[in-house]
Amino acid sequence: MSTAPRPTLDMDKLNAFVGQFVGDLGAAVHTGMVVIGEKLGLYKALAAGPMTSAELAAKTKTDERYLREWLASQAAGGYITYDDNAKRFSLNAEQAFTLANEDSPAYLPGAFELALGSLAAVPRITESFRTGAGMGWNEHNESVFHGCEKFFRPGYAANLVSSWIPALHGVKEKLERGAKVADVGCGKGASTLLMAQAFPNSRFYGFDYHDKSVEGARESAKRLGVADRATFQVASAKEYPGKDYDLVAVFDCLHDMGDPVGAAKHVRESLAKGGTWMIVEPFANDDLKDNLNPVGRVYYSFSTLLCTPCSRSQEVGLCLGAQAGEARIREVVTSAGFSPFRRATETPFNLVYEARP
Repeated sequence: MSTAPRPTLDMDKLNAFVGQFVGDLGAAVHTGMVVIGEKLGLYKALAAGPMTSAELAAKTKTDERYLREWLASQAAGGYITYDDNAKRFSLNAEQAFTLANEDSPAYLPGAFELALGSLAAVPRITESFRTGAGMGWNEHNESVFHGCEKFFRPGYAANLVSSWIPALHGVKEKLERGAKVADVGCGKGASTLLMAQAFPNSRFYGFDYHDKSVEGARESAKRLGVADRATFQVASAKEYPGKDYDLVAVFDCLHDMGDPVGAAKHVRESLAKGGTWMIVEPFANDDLKDNLNPVGRVYYSFSTLLCTPCSRSQEVGLCLGAQAGEARIREVVTSAGFSPFRRATETPFNLVYEARP
């Protein structure tokens, strides 16, 4: 019997790839460590100052032995700082800013909760590769909904009122005077509530097809004292009620819709004369080769687990994906009768478009 010849390997390339694997495996299991740290308040406690594992355990009412192992994993990953001389752990300013401060524009734990919740769907998504079946957003683990809000809210808080809305023609002035706004696909209402807090003369209507997210949004509106001007209702993007909206916004969800063209047509019909549609989408270039980078890796992976199955579970199932790019979004929006369409502004993680009938 003959055997296939062994391939000639470049050992430097092989070792580099194995090193990449070690880093990726560490990052994968590290996801759970960050979620544990956030849920138990460990980062927030460490932000107060250096502590031993025993001191942190006493402060957070957690088991010291588990905590000691967790601290070691975090120090090895560079998420906390270890002083070998003092035998204490701490957070430096940058670590505290991203891990312990929920109002920070770079707060990170939500992204890890979203990732962990998304990975729970791997057995079902694996089967979907064989069958082509979809999986609705509402069918995912509860961590997906909580993590999604925590993941997106910091970016919205940092940009929505300060730069995205001002980049739209005349919209900020309308909101300051008093406007009628629909936030379609609002989830747990982070974007809606930020606008309601910033523009008290305007009325905001959040719509989402996931009832549990809508319930959470209503509770948040009451807690923040804006329930008088921010209301939430279960409704799909093609059927949400109301007319004469001065602004309709969709945040990071157009690509999730089964029929984004149909949704775009409904948006057009619901706008007031002179109204504006703001579309916020994940940052993406038009060509695949230009998205083969760390940000693209994150978005394509989430798109495989969340966005594409969500679209496939609905009517039409167009499956734009989280890396659709400007040209594809333009095609969808203009086919519904919008013109002009333009990129109003951008961040490293988002593209913000403005469309008018």
